[in-house]
Parts: sequence; C-alpha cells; structure tokens
Amino acid sequence: MLNNIGIPGLILILVIALVIFGPSKLPEVGRAFGRTIKEFKNATKDILDENENEKKES
Repeated sequence: MLNNIGIPGLILILVIALVIFGPSKLPEVGRAFGRTIKEFKNATKDILDENENEKKES
C-alpha cells in the first residue's frame, strides 16, 4: 500500500498535515501516531505468541 507513494507523495502528505494541524500540533500528532503503531505491534505480537503457545500445547 505505501510502496507506491514515493517522495513527492510523502512531501504532499506532510504539507497537508502541516496546514491542517499547524506546526505546534504536528509533533503531538506524530507522537500519538507512533504510540498507536507501537501498541498495535505489541498486541499483534502477543496474539501471535498466544497462538503459538496453543499450538505447542496441542
């Protein structure tokens, strides 16, 4: 999905985000997005670990 964006598309997205959120809110939005991604990865890892443990017990 993100493979087709390229550098110009990424710059456009960043400029639009800067206009919408403003320069003071942008770091907060970035931190919140990063935390969300981290929590999602941790939850996914936990689910995969539980699934793997269930397979070993069977």
